[in-house]
Amino acid sequence: TIATNCIMLLLPLFRAQCLTLKGSLFLFFYLFLLSKILFLFAEIEMPVLHGDIAVADTTYKNAEPCTATEKGCKWPKEGRYVYVPYYISPDYTQEEQNIIIRGMRSFNQTTCIRFIPWNPSVRNYISFFTQPNSGCWSYLGRQKGVQHISLERGGCVRYSTVQHEILHALGFNHEQVRSDRDRYVRILFNNIKRKQQYNFQKKRTNNLETPYDFSSVMHYNKYAFSKNGLPTIEAKGDPAPAFGNARQMSTNDIIRVNKLYRCSKLKTYSTFYLLCEYV
Repeated sequence: TIATNCIMLLLPLFRAQCLTLKGSLFLFFYLFLLSKILFLFAEIEMPVLHGDIAVADTTYKNAEPCTATEKGCKWPKEGRYVYVPYYISPDYTQEEQNIIIRGMRSFNQTTCIRFIPWNPSVRNYISFFTQPNSGCWSYLGRQKGVQHISLERGGCVRYSTVQHEILHALGFNHEQVRSDRDRYVRILFNNIKRKQQYNFQKKRTNNLETPYDFSSVMHYNKYAFSKNGLPTIEAKGDPAPAFGNARQMSTNDIIRVNKLYRCSKLKTYSTFYLLCEYV
């Protein structure tokens, strides 16, 4: 863009001025300003999307859930806690930023995950952003470098959606793709849009000794990606349980995070805290 090109021309001049002033403090401020400017003006390249899960390239068709292998996809643990640096785009209103912060705070209060503000010296972090038609999506598990989470303004900045996309970033896939899902739901592929059927393919998952959870914030609703207005998912059982309209993480969602990241000596939390937080 014109703005980006102008900035790139001016940065060397600013750098020269900084380097004439001896001292690491000026160099630090230069690097800090450089990272901020480039982030604000660079248009984020849209990844390949499989539903709301972003993948690095088209060869990675069905992202294996982190809960299956755990290799290289979990955020590192330091002592008792898992620190995840974050950045929130200034394109959000203050109210929208507060919703995102509340979503992160729900993990801080119920798990050993600790979201901390990003600083330029940190290489790996998540970045919440919005662009026209960017939609709601996240990568699955920890990636290298900046890891974008798209929460488009006007539809994606909701408490439950923030939790949902963060759970993807922590390594969790959708509930209805669990390895044992056929015992609990019936997938009606004839009603699913052809290009979206991969979102319903069963995955090899480590279910962390937790039951199938219809109340999970990671569960699709019964009409997800329907091509004809008919259900794409049917729950088995009599009466069939409701699903796909969670407004927040379930108790099992919280338990799974604590199990996957081996959170220890933590108080057992239920959704009571989250209910208070939601209200």
